[in-house]
Amino acid sequence: MPELPEVETTRRGLLPHVAGRHVRRVVLRRPDLRLPIPAELPKLLRGEEIHGITRRAKYLLMDSDRGSALWHLGMSGSLRVLPADTPLRAHDHVDVELDSGHVLRFNDPRRFGLLLWQPAGTVHPLLQSLGPEPLSDDFDGDHLFRLSRGRSAPVKAFLMDQGVVVGVGNIYAAEALFAAGIAPTREAGKVSLDRYRKLAAAVRAILAHAIERGGTTLRDFISPDGLPGYFEQELQVYGRGGEPCGVCGRKLREARIGQRASVWCSHCQK
Repeated sequence: MPELPEVETTRRGLLPHVAGRHVRRVVLRRPDLRLPIPAELPKLLRGEEIHGITRRAKYLLMDSDRGSALWHLGMSGSLRVLPADTPLRAHDHVDVELDSGHVLRFNDPRRFGLLLWQPAGTVHPLLQSLGPEPLSDDFDGDHLFRLSRGRSAPVKAFLMDQGVVVGVGNIYAAEALFAAGIAPTREAGKVSLDRYRKLAAAVRAILAHAIERGGTTLRDFISPDGLPGYFEQELQVYGRGGEPCGVCGRKLREARIGQRASVWCSHCQK
């Protein structure tokens, strides 16, 4: 699943092509994705100026005066700006036709993505209970420490809780825990304040670097300009179970934590 850096890469790639453009029409080639697409959405967007694209967690909001089209890439979705006469491919489910002669096209083979509507002045229910953004001033080690008290869940599951902090998915949680030297199996409530401060710093640094490098290349993810991301080659633990640790050389352990594959070094992470 595309994680926060991939979604932010998509946002930055789309922004200069859609901001300030007017929507000529919206073409829905199916009525639903993971959830039904609001039937009134094409009418609401038609003629609207797109003021910009913002991101909240892994959601993208295409903002206009009437409200925002709320997108989620799901497991395999991609948004690209293409010439209007670009031939359709399989799984091209939505076109937003722009006055530039281009279309914003959503392709999603597995249909786990979303296209919903957030009226102006409201917050969509999917966004109401989210924690702080990991690159914002509201997120730090003190925040993690405070919320973790009394929590017996593994610290990796705690870090991936979207009510604690948004957008830290499986890849970046694994990498941040390795960088901070914390075993993903440790109980969240037993991690010290100092170690949480190291973990928060690692989360911020790794996510910022991944965004700068264009996200992580996944099997189904391609950035809006058609180029893959470049962070995957730098992964220290994710997807490397059984391989030697790049620091100590010992064999990396692998297990399932919170129903997600987890890899760590039992020597470097305590």
